[in-house]
Amino acid sequence: MELRPFHLAFPVNDLLAARHFYGELLGCEEGRSSDQWIDFNLYGHQIVTHLDTNAKPDATTNAVDGENVPVPHFGVVLTMAQWEALAERLKQHGTKFVIAPTIRFRGETGEQATMFFCDPSGNALEFKAFANDDALFATA
Repeated sequence: MELRPFHLAFPVNDLLAARHFYGELLGCEEGRSSDQWIDFNLYGHQIVTHLDTNAKPDATTNAVDGENVPVPHFGVVLTMAQWEALAERLKQHGTKFVIAPTIRFRGETGEQATMFFCDPSGNALEFKAFANDDALFATA
C-alpha cells in the first residue's frame, strides 16, 4: 500500500503567530491561505491552521514511560537525521519543550527519539524517530 499524505485541520488563536511558528520555526512551506486559515506542508502532509480566537489548549496528559504526555497531540515520524536537526533548530530558537528531546523506551521494543512542544496557540506537537522504522508498529 502506498503511503498517502494525511490532512489535519486544527484551531489557532493567532494566524500571524501560526505563520511564524509553522513557516519559519518548523520550516513548513505555506500553501493556500485566507484571512481565516493557512495551509502548510508538514513533511509532505497537509496541515491547516484555522483561526478561532477563542481556541484554548487542552491540558490533559497521560503517563508514558515516566513522562506526562499531552493529549491530544500530533506530529510526524522523522528520520533520525531529520529529528536531530529539528531538535537542534528548536533548541537554538529557545523553544520551551513540554518533554525535551530524549530517547523513550530505551533498550525496549519501540525505542524512539521523541520531543514534545506547543505552538503559540497551545496545540501540542510530538516529533519522533526510530533507529529502525520497522519498530514503528512492533509489539515484541
